[in-house]
Amino acid sequence: MSPKKQSIIVLTIILLALILDQTLKFYIKLNFTLGQAQSILPFFQLCFVENDGMAFGIEWFSKLLLTLFRIAAVALFSYYIYQLIFRQNARFIYIIFVALITAGALGNIIDCLFYGLIFSESTFNSVATLFPAGGGYAPLFYGKVVDMFYFPLIHNSAGETIFFRPVFNLADSFITISVFAILIFFSKDLNKSLSKNNNN
Repeated sequence: MSPKKQSIIVLTIILLALILDQTLKFYIKLNFTLGQAQSILPFFQLCFVENDGMAFGIEWFSKLLLTLFRIAAVALFSYYIYQLIFRQNARFIYIIFVALITAGALGNIIDCLFYGLIFSESTFNSVATLFPAGGGYAPLFYGKVVDMFYFPLIHNSAGETIFFRPVFNLADSFITISVFAILIFFSKDLNKSLSKNNNN
């Protein structure tokens, strides 16, 4: 497959992943109150929460620093994908997983950059509106990430969830699944590509 065709497919995958991620987030944001949950299966719920942090609600950095870090990471991954396609002739399946990591990071960046501008604030009693008359709930860079996937798999005797507590979104899933796939199945590809970058 030619590098040009690979790049088109990779861009299409990233775009489709973003559309899926943002469509689901818009649906949750515009139809769920904060904390509202809807059972899909006994072990799976759609549960609307928002966070300022990284994947699974982890908070390690300030909001602005975290958003800037995500933007820098997407820029680096985009350059890395370019190198894999046009310079290193890497395996295409490996490139796809790197592209999904990039799409996941970009999906959460969109939340941070724009959701505060285009949505009203979600509360436990009211659903957010799109483009509210009084303006959004936060300035640029300070939007909250929308999460909705909740898998309460194991409970204690009191009915409290022991595992799995974090609520996450589709973008987090793209990142997590792709990282594990690369580490388990494509570690040689990763090491090979990094050694080539160091030698260039």
